[in-house]
Amino acid sequence: MMNYREEISKKLNELLVKNYDAEKGYLNAIDNVESNDLKLFFKRRASERSQYTKELRTEILQYGQIPEDSGSFKGAMHRNWMSLKAVFSSNNEEAIIEEAIKGEEASLEEYDTLLKENNLPPTIDSLIAKHRHAIQAAINTEKVHEELVS
Repeated sequence: MMNYREEISKKLNELLVKNYDAEKGYLNAIDNVESNDLKLFFKRRASERSQYTKELRTEILQYGQIPEDSGSFKGAMHRNWMSLKAVFSSNNEEAIIEEAIKGEEASLEEYDTLLKENNLPPTIDSLIAKHRHAIQAAINTEKVHEELVS
């Protein structure tokens, strides 16, 4: 049976992988949009996710566990699909923003699931809540961008 430290680390590692995926997805999106505003926006999101990975890695290490060091296969598939969709879409930027929103909404679900578990230490709970809040804010901003390019 997994002990408490291993269990917490496993959950944090799952989030860590999702954040690697999101960061790579945003970096990929930068190369697929023309708008400098969108490039800047995606660059900020990528750097935000990079910060989350650092924070999550730190927590995992504090639990004496090994942090994952790359994204998931599913994330790679999503990024590849995002690239293809961008290539074939008549309005690249709108399609890319739609994909970013989908990815962020999936992230929110992961964070929400973790926050519903009432066995997290307060430091991790507040870190997760902080990330979740920023991701929700990013979604709201992305929806505004989507309206502007559509």
